[in-house]
Amino acid sequence: MSDQKIVPARGLVGTARLPGDKSISHRLAILAALAEGTTELRNFCPGDDCRRTLDCLRALGVSLEVAGQPESALSVHVAGRGLGGLEAPAGELDAGNSGSTLRMLAGVLAAHPFESVLTGDASLSRRPMRRVMEPLRQMGASLTARDGDFPPLRICGAALQAIDYVLPVASAQVKTAILLAGLHASGATSVEEPARTRDHTEIALAEFGARLERHKHRVTLQGRPRLRGKAFFIPNDLSAAAFLMAAGVLLPETNLVLPQVGLNPTRTGLLDFLAAQGAQVKILDVQEANGELRGSLHLRARFGRGGARLRGGALEGALTVALIDELPVLAVLGTQTEEGLRLRDAAELRVKESDRLGALAENLRRLGVTVREYPDGLDIPGQQRLRGAEVDSFGDHRLAMALAVAGLVAEGETTLRNAECVEVSFPGFYEVLEALRA
Repeated sequence: MSDQKIVPARGLVGTARLPGDKSISHRLAILAALAEGTTELRNFCPGDDCRRTLDCLRALGVSLEVAGQPESALSVHVAGRGLGGLEAPAGELDAGNSGSTLRMLAGVLAAHPFESVLTGDASLSRRPMRRVMEPLRQMGASLTARDGDFPPLRICGAALQAIDYVLPVASAQVKTAILLAGLHASGATSVEEPARTRDHTEIALAEFGARLERHKHRVTLQGRPRLRGKAFFIPNDLSAAAFLMAAGVLLPETNLVLPQVGLNPTRTGLLDFLAAQGAQVKILDVQEANGELRGSLHLRARFGRGGARLRGGALEGALTVALIDELPVLAVLGTQTEEGLRLRDAAELRVKESDRLGALAENLRRLGVTVREYPDGLDIPGQQRLRGAEVDSFGDHRLAMALAVAGLVAEGETTLRNAECVEVSFPGFYEVLEALRA
C-alpha cells in the first residue's frame, strides 16, 4: 500500500494529460470482440479497469494487439470473432476492481454455450450482482453467485430470448449487460430506465451496425445483427477531468486547458452544475467522431480563497444519477460554497468500490469538515476551512482523487493512504497534479 503527500496549491496552470474515456473504452472493446473484422481503438483508456476487460477478452479467445506505455493513450487492435464466437476460458475471468467488466461481460457470456466464472478483487466481491442476474435469467441463462448476490458469478450460457425489461434502478452497466445479451437473442430486446443514464452503449452499437430505436428512457435493439469492425477515436474522460475542474474552480490562480474531452450530453451534467454554481468554463473546438461529441475545456478560476465563492445548493434526483461518478469531488467542492451542498438520491454510492457516502463523511471529518450523513446522501455546510490530515481512500480510485483535491485546498499537508488505487482509471494522476501546480 502506498501513501501520497498532498500540499496546498495556488492554482492549476497548463494543459492537462487525460486518459481516454473509461466507459467508452470498455464498451468498444467488448463490441469489437463480437464484430466481424478488425477494430482499431485509439486513445483507449490505460487504466487497470480497462486492461482487465482486455485480459478477459484474451482469455475468451480474442486476439488483441496493444501499443503504448502504461500512463499514455493506448492503441488497441481487436480481431473480432463475431456474435457467439467466443471460446470457453481455461480458468476464472478476473475483473479485478472493475464492476463494468464483470457486469457487461455477464451479458455477453449469458449467450455462449459454456460455463464461465467471473470474479474480482475484495472490493468487487462485495458489490451486488442481483440486478444484472435477474434480467439475464429471464432471457434464459443460468447464473449463480455467492449468497445469491455477490461475485464470483457463475454463468451457464444458453440460447437467449428477447425481453422487455424495466430497470428498477437506473444503471448504465445493467442496461448495457441486457443489450449485449440482446444482441444474441432473436427478436427485439427493450430496456426502459427510470432516469436517463449514459448512452455510450447505444451509440457504439449503432456505430458497429446494430439496429436500435430510442425514445425517451427506452431503447429497443433488434437481435442478431451483423456487427462490423471499424476505427474509433475515444475522447478523453470527462469524469477524470472532473477532479481537475473541481480543483481549478477552488484555486485562485488557475488557467487550465483540458483537451479533447468527451461531451456526450448524458455526461455533461457536470458542466451544467458548475455553470449554475457560477463557474466560468469555456468549451472550444467542439467536433463529433464515431457518434460522440468532444471538445476542449478552458477554465480560469475566479473563486477560492480570497475571492467570491461558488453558490452551493441541492444535488438530487436525475442530476444525482447523471453525476454519479463526480459526486465524491463535488462533495469536496461543497465545503467551499456559500450555501453548502445537500446531496440526496445517492444510495447507489454505498455499493460502489467502497461505501462512498460513508467513506466521504469519515474523511471529510478527518479534514475538519462538519458533515451529516443520511442513507441516501450528505448535508455539507459551506464556507468551511479544511485542515490537512491523514485520510484514506479505502482502495476507491474516485475517493482518492477527490481527497487529493481536498488536500490542495486544505491548510497544511495531507497524507493520503492507499493512494495507488487511482491506477484503476487515471494512471499518473498525482504526476499530472504536480505538473499543473502553479
